[in-house]
Amino acid sequence: MQIDPHLEHYRIVTGLMASPEGASYGAFDAVPGPCGEKLTAGVADGQETGWEHVSVSTRRRIPNWIEMSWVKDRCWHEEDTVVQFHPPKSRHINNYSTVLHMWRWLGGDTPTPPDILVGIKELGELA
Repeated sequence: MQIDPHLEHYRIVTGLMASPEGASYGAFDAVPGPCGEKLTAGVADGQETGWEHVSVSTRRRIPNWIEMSWVKDRCWHEEDTVVQFHPPKSRHINNYSTVLHMWRWLGGDTPTPPDILVGIKELGELA
């Protein structure tokens, strides 16, 4: 995990969510997102759990794909595999309705499906 230095301006450095400047974890608030919405992100470096984790929220709605991808690229390398889970209903937790989460497993490569199950790369972006 490598937090983009440009996010440092938005790091919360006082109060309950405080973290030291330059730390590989922390909370970042009122980050100007790529779609004009202010984003809040919580970042955990996985040292305690084996899972790097980033939560992303807005004040009014669930973050969209562009916003999630933008945050992903500011917390991980662009070639890192990061996942969003849909857990079994019995394990579903939703403390805040406008938050989405991303995780990266530190225990090795995360398996991914074959590219053809996502789309045909040679077609490019169609719409």
